[in-house]
Amino acid sequence: MKAYIGIDVGSVSTKLAVLDEKDELIAHIYQPTQGKPIEMVQQGLSRIKEQLPPGTDISGVATTGSARYLAGVVVNADLVKNEITTHATAALFYFPDVQTVLEIGGQDSKIIIIRDGVVIDFGMNTVCAAGTGSFLDHQALRLKMPIEEFGQRAMTSRTSVRIAGRCGVFAESDMIHKQQIGHRIEDILYGLCKALVRNYINNVGLGKEIKSPILFQGGVAFNQAIIKAFQEELETEVIVPPHHELMGAIGAALLVHEEMSGDKRSKFNGFEVSQKEYHTSSFECKACANLCEIAQISVDSQTLARWGGRCDRWERVISEETTK
Repeated sequence: MKAYIGIDVGSVSTKLAVLDEKDELIAHIYQPTQGKPIEMVQQGLSRIKEQLPPGTDISGVATTGSARYLAGVVVNADLVKNEITTHATAALFYFPDVQTVLEIGGQDSKIIIIRDGVVIDFGMNTVCAAGTGSFLDHQALRLKMPIEEFGQRAMTSRTSVRIAGRCGVFAESDMIHKQQIGHRIEDILYGLCKALVRNYINNVGLGKEIKSPILFQGGVAFNQAIIKAFQEELETEVIVPPHHELMGAIGAALLVHEEMSGDKRSKFNGFEVSQKEYHTSSFECKACANLCEIAQISVDSQTLARWGGRCDRWERVISEETTK
C-alpha cells in the first residue's frame, strides 16, 4: 500500500498525518513540540510506523509549520510548504465551498480568504500572544486548572465579563482585577475567550471580508467556548472540521501525493532517521552589513543544510558542497 506523510511542526505541537492512495487518513500523531522539533519529528515517525500495516510504501513526505525547513532536512522531504497553503488545501479538500478559514495555533494565528477554490488573501499574527492558544494556556496555568477544563467551565458562564484583549499583559491585569472585585471565574474565563476572538478579528482579520462557509482549524478549536464566541461575534455558523488539529499535516500530505504522481520516487530517508543524532547550531554571517544569523544542521560531523540568510549565499554553498 502506498502512503503519504504530512508533518506539521509548530512551536507548541507536532502533528503527523498519513494518507493512503485514496487520500483517506489512516494514521496520525498529535504531540507537544516542547522546544525540541527534531526529537519530536523523530519520535512522531517512530510512533506513526507502529500504526501502519507491514510493508507500507511511503511514496511521499512533506513538511509544513514554523520548523518546516528543519523537519524537511531531517526526513529529506519531497516537498516543503508554508502553513497558508497546507491549511487551505485541507480545508478545500473537505469543504470545497469554504470561503474563510480561521486558524489559531499555540503561538500564531492566521486567516485565509478563499473565493471559488482559490486563496485570494490571508493575514497572520506572529507577534502578540493575546490572539493565540498560548495566552489561554498561560491563564489556565495561573488558575491551576487543566486547559481541557478551561473551555468546559467557560461554557457555563451566565454573564461574561468584558476583558481588555488588545494586549496579553493588559488582559491578564484586567482579569486579575475582575477576580479581585468578585466576578465568577466562569464569567471571567468566557470573557477571556471573547477577548481573544475580538483581538483575532480586529487584528488578524482586519480589512478581510469574512464570508460563510467559515472553517475553524487548529488546536484551539478544541475549546467549545472559543467556537461559541466566534459565532456570537460573527453572527453566523462556524464549522469545526474533523481532525481540525491535523489540517496542516493533512494538507501537506495531500500536496505531496499530488507532487509525487507518476513514477516519481520519494527521497524520504526512511523511518531509520528516528535513530540518528542530529545537531543544530548557528553563526553570524559577516559577508555584508546585514550580519544574518545562519542556522545549520549536521549529522556525523557532516553539515546537511544551512538557512536563515537574506540571500542564498549559504544555501548555494551547501548545494555546491553536496555535489562535489
